[in-house]
Order: sequence, then C-alpha cells, then structure tokens
Amino acid sequence: MADRPGDGPQLPPEGLPVGGDSEVGPPADEGAVWDALHRWRGAGRRFALVTVVDSRGFTPRKPGAHMLLAADGETVGTVGGGAIEQLALEQARALLPAGGTCVLRRHLTQELGMCCGGEMTLFIEVLEPAPRLVVFGAGYIAKPLAAMAADCGFQVTVVDGRPEWVAAERFPRATRMCRDPEYAVDTLDLKPEDYAVVVTHDHALDQRLVQKLLEHPLEFLGMIGSLPKQRKFALRLRARGFSDEQIARLHTPLGLSIGARTPEEIAVSALAQLIAARRGAPVEPGWVPPPGAGHAEEEQEPEAAGTREAPAHTEVEGQ
Repeated sequence: MADRPGDGPQLPPEGLPVGGDSEVGPPADEGAVWDALHRWRGAGRRFALVTVVDSRGFTPRKPGAHMLLAADGETVGTVGGGAIEQLALEQARALLPAGGTCVLRRHLTQELGMCCGGEMTLFIEVLEPAPRLVVFGAGYIAKPLAAMAADCGFQVTVVDGRPEWVAAERFPRATRMCRDPEYAVDTLDLKPEDYAVVVTHDHALDQRLVQKLLEHPLEFLGMIGSLPKQRKFALRLRARGFSDEQIARLHTPLGLSIGARTPEEIAVSALAQLIAARRGAPVEPGWVPPPGAGHAEEEQEPEAAGTREAPAHTEVEGQ
C-alpha cells in the first residue's frame, strides 16, 4: 500500500535486519550527532552520549553508532530503536542528575524479546558542561589562576574595570569584561552551577562584591584574604543581616593551606580548592562569627585604601 500523503517513510519492523547483517532502515546521520554535540557543549547543556561499542550477530546498529540525550529530553541519533534504545534512554536518564558512566549489555532476543537475535553492548556517559569560573579582579593572582583554570576545564571570565590589567595579552584564553566588578555582577547572569572568586585590589570593593555575590546560590564563592580580614568581613556581613549559613558559603582565605607565598603558588592553592568543590571532595565551610559576637558596622580597616592584608598562607594578594 502506498504511503498516505504526509506519512513518514515506512521502516522495517523493529529489530528486523535488512539484508543479512546490515542495519535496520536508513542509517542515522552521525554528522547530525556531532553537530549537536558541538552545539550543546557550546551552549553549556548537560547531556548523555550513548555509543554502541560491540555487537554480535544480527543487530540494528553496529559499533560506532551514537545517540545523544539532553537533560530536557531532546535526542539526536539512534542506537537501533525498539527495546534496546528504550532501555538505553532509561539508563541515560538515571545517570544525568549525578553524572558518571555505565555499560549496558543485552541479548536482543533472549533478554528483550526483539527479533534480531544478536547481542549489543552500549557505553553511556554523561557529558557535563564546562563549569564557568568568574574571577573578579585581574591582578597578580588572577593571571595564573585564569590560565591554570582553563587548562583544568573551566570556562573563565575575568572582570576588572582597569583596561590595562584585563588586557588580552594577560588573559588570552578567558572572556574579559572591562567593567567595575560590582556593577558587572548584575549583567553576568550567574547560575547556581557557577564558581566565583574575589581577588581585587580594594577591600571596600571586596566587601560590596561579596554582599552581592552571596545573594546568588553559586556552586562556590571564595575571596582572597587574611584571617583578620575574614573575621571583619564575617562580622560586617552579620551586621548587614546575612545569616551565619549564608556567611559560611564564603570561602576565605581562598585556597587550601599549602604554605603558598608567590602569586603562582596561591593560584595553585585556589585552583585546588575549586577542583575539590567541582569533584565533590570535602571543602571546609567559610568561617562565621561565634555566637554572641558584636557587630563591626563601625570597625575601620587599619590599612590605607588599595593596600592588602596577607592571607594566612601567603604574603601576596590580588593587586
């Protein structure tokens, strides 16, 4: 019977090989899979990649076939349709929230009731979007931190109002924003999965930035500084109405305690803490004022504007 107008192509019955060991129906457009993968990665989408890695006997797809499943349910490509693809999609959906990989191996007839009679092995992996790291401040620490963070898979944005500091030659692999960091916060469209570090040259600016950034549910928020600076900021935040739970989200002094002293060593320390947060390793909460601590609303910084305290593990700050 001829196809009715508007009907799609009539595919062979599910699981039925066409011409010996060939694939069912028209092969999936693998080019479309790779095009979608590139687009989805660029858009920061979370998705699963399903790959046929082995097949035996009569199977609808052969090794090298791929399918994508996005977190919102969109799919591109196919691994053969029918029960095997449905099972692969179920496994992929289960993996998407937490990430990871799994291997799915099934005999199509004996275990899934398909007609093919062969066996397929699928590898399913979740491809997570590269996390965005926003570095507020373009000084001595920001430069090596941005470079190393890019090497470790972060999409780095550097924000500083000083054009000579946020120049392309200093940050060739980062998105650069030459704007006052305090006002840039409102234009960055910060998301819960983003990371942010404050390494500016000005304590007063740090304070204003932290207050704005704590309003966003970021994956990680850190600030360069010393233990005295940490205590002052925590007290001031409490005086401005921030809860101890909110204050504890600010990781300061930024970085792991490794005895770092140079800007490059401090950047290593900071990046190690960022990686720990990204990979789910334990990260100590930020310091909060002890119960009953007084307000520090009128407390003044002992140093002049533009100078920096030394972090607990170093003698250098952002600049």
